[in-house]
Amino acid sequence: MSAVKIFKLPALAAFVAAVAAVAASLAFASHSATPIGNGIVNIRTTLGYQQGAAAGTGIVLTSDGEVLTNNHVIRGSTSVRVTIPQTGRSYTAKVVGYDVADDVALLQLNGASNLRTATRGDSTKLHVGDHVTATGNAGGTGRLSNASGRITGLGKTITAGDEQNGSEQLTGLIETDAQLQPGDSGGPLFDSHHRVIGMNTAASVGFSFQTTAATDAYAIGINKAVRLVEQIESGAATARVHVGETPFLGVSISDAGGLGDSPGGGLVGGVVPGSPASKAGLGQGDVIIAVGGKRVASSRDLLSALLAKTPGATVSVTWVDGFGNQQSASVTLANGPAL
Repeated sequence: MSAVKIFKLPALAAFVAAVAAVAASLAFASHSATPIGNGIVNIRTTLGYQQGAAAGTGIVLTSDGEVLTNNHVIRGSTSVRVTIPQTGRSYTAKVVGYDVADDVALLQLNGASNLRTATRGDSTKLHVGDHVTATGNAGGTGRLSNASGRITGLGKTITAGDEQNGSEQLTGLIETDAQLQPGDSGGPLFDSHHRVIGMNTAASVGFSFQTTAATDAYAIGINKAVRLVEQIESGAATARVHVGETPFLGVSISDAGGLGDSPGGGLVGGVVPGSPASKAGLGQGDVIIAVGGKRVASSRDLLSALLAKTPGATVSVTWVDGFGNQQSASVTLANGPAL
């Protein structure tokens, strides 16, 4: 099946006034409030290195505060706070682990107990035409709203991305015509019996930030998402699944074209002052071509190489500077935000 180029529902930037205007007209969800919530939470992140904030949605998996969400909701976060919409109670959260390629992340709320969990269904028993309801923190208002629709496709493959973090191919997705909004990412897709059968992850909102609803939306099947959560819980890190704290080099990167006869690599778009990269002498416009002696041909290769390390690890980094000179340095990785 050919891939469809779309963009992920952005983890809503808090300072975008246009989104706030749209969000003001959204209706409340129809769930009745209870002291321990309804299994859906709002997620607010601080993006310290980007001097911003973002918002999304999460699904409560355990009564002591394990929460499922999209990786792109918590990507770049230097702190995460999760709120129970019905009570207003909030918790700080740590990122337990994540899978960048499948856009899944697991959070653990600090000090949480007796939370109501979402009721899970079976995403292998779905049919085109089934009625579904997507629930989320649409507009980032902190209020939950519903969007109803039907399943329009199964087993879909898309190329999803955002403007800052590149793209990845997501497979086996549920396609619906539910009208999703920015901020709904990470929220549940319910079947007609109010069982979670998917996690809303993307919508065809075009190639720039959008405040209007999407006409095609996608969700990760809950069975697949839970399998990835179980792998994270087991501590079994792989080339795709990262567990624990995130190693931090301190650069923003994109794909670089070839430099002469050399392959591409990770083009440095910026360097965080005082970061390991800054101390090593890396600068904007440099192209990273190897990490730990292993050549990287793209920003994705570089990301994978870094995620295979742990904070505190010392690795060699090789790059080509703006004058075409190859340089290397030994770098001790810091502890940083999720990638």
